[in-house]
Parts: sequence; C-alpha cells; structure tokens
Amino acid sequence: MNASPRPRLPTDPSAPPLLRRSHRLHRLLPTALALLLGAPLLAAVHHARPAPYGDRLTVHARVAPAVEPRLRMRGAAVEAYGSRGGSVHWTYARAGRRPLAVLPARGDAIALWDDGLVTATDATGVRWHRALPAAADWLAAHGGAGVLRMLDPGTRMLAVVTPHRVAAYRLADGDLRWVLPARRGCAFAPARAVHRGGAILIAQPCLAADSWSGEIVAVDALGPIAPRRTPLGNEWQGGRQGGRQGEHHSAEHPHTGNLVARPR
Repeated sequence: MNASPRPRLPTDPSAPPLLRRSHRLHRLLPTALALLLGAPLLAAVHHARPAPYGDRLTVHARVAPAVEPRLRMRGAAVEAYGSRGGSVHWTYARAGRRPLAVLPARGDAIALWDDGLVTATDATGVRWHRALPAAADWLAAHGGAGVLRMLDPGTRMLAVVTPHRVAAYRLADGDLRWVLPARRGCAFAPARAVHRGGAILIAQPCLAADSWSGEIVAVDALGPIAPRRTPLGNEWQGGRQGGRQGEHHSAEHPHTGNLVARPR
C-alpha cells in the first residue's frame, strides 16, 4: 500500500505564496505585539526620568517674545514676572538647590546656584548649564555677590568672577570664550569690581604685592586688557531663526597665561 504523500510545509519553496506569507506573519506577530505593548511603558519611563541638574521650569503665562520680564529670587526659585500687575510668567527651580544671584540679559535669566552651577533660562526652557570648578564651598561661605558680571553694553558676554579665576561665556550659546586665572599668591574679589566704560576693574589682592596696581585687573569682552592682544572673535555664528539653537564649544589654547578660545 502506498503511503499518503507528506504535506508540504509553508517554508517549502514550492509551497503556494499565500502559505509562505502566512508563516512569516505568524513568526513576526509576537515581536510586533511586544513592541506595541512596550511603547506606552517606554514613554512612561522616559517622562519619569529626572530632569538634568534637577531642573524644574513651570510656565504660568505665555507672553510675547519681545516682552522682557523682571526677575527676582523667591525662596528656592527664580521668578520672571510682568511689570504690570506683577503676574508670574514662569518659575525655575532646581531640586535641592537655591539661587544665590540672578542677572537679566536679553530676556534671559542668568542664575548662579549654591552648587556652583550657572544657568541661562527663558520661557522656552533652560538653554545652558555651566559648572564652576571648586566654587561650591566658597559660595556657601561668601554668597554670590559680584560673581555674575556683564562684559559689554550689548550684553553679549558674561563674566563669572570667583577667587581662582575669571571666565567669560557667550550668552547666545554659553560658549566659553576665555579664562583668566588669578596670579600665584593672589585671589580675585568678586564683590570688589566696578564697571568703567566697556571694561571691568576687578580687585586681585595678593599676599605680597609689589604695588597697588598689581592688585587690579582690567578685562572686557575680549579678555584681559593688554597691549597688542589678539582679538578673539566672540560673535556667535549660529543664527537665531525660530529661537536659539544648540550649544557649540570652541577649542582652547594657552596664551600669555590665559586660556583663550580659538578665534572664529
């Protein structure tokens, strides 16, 4: 007696195309279901992740971009509020931190925090963060008086003055443009700085100073004021369509005792 012919499997090349497609679909179905069921879980995990640096920005009222709100520190937060009625536009706080100083700049709030972080914030979000090396202990003891300084009338450049160094950042993107370290045996005094024209005179008391002029440093947007210095080219090349774009960082190299960003 002849045995009955074996049924052809769907993977058989000679099987009808419909059976082959059905078999492939059967194999892919568990993977597709897993992806569909996992998508909401992945989205929930993404939203549950803590914000970088503990950022908590709450927008209370939408205003025109041309309106520059006033700024104040209230409790552990920075608030932007309107000049009429005092209604709060937005509030920015960082988990477990408190602001020590806040400075308005072209609609941004430049804030100094007790852990040595400097932030730039507007109603659209926290645009950049910059950390100050080895500054947290000194800030805890002395506060933030005089640490944040504008370097030019157009508020394009920000100076951050700490005892060990003066650092300049471009406000458009937070790019570090130059760094001036304090002389050996000396320390900058942020609270003892004054604006003179387009420059800032910063006290730099030393343990053993040869003359009083050695205890004063003059800086502007291009760095320490000195004869025959090389311009840095601090203009931002990013453009501002639809708001500010991402952050860009320049290379640095030593130059007459300072760290200077490469011209561009």
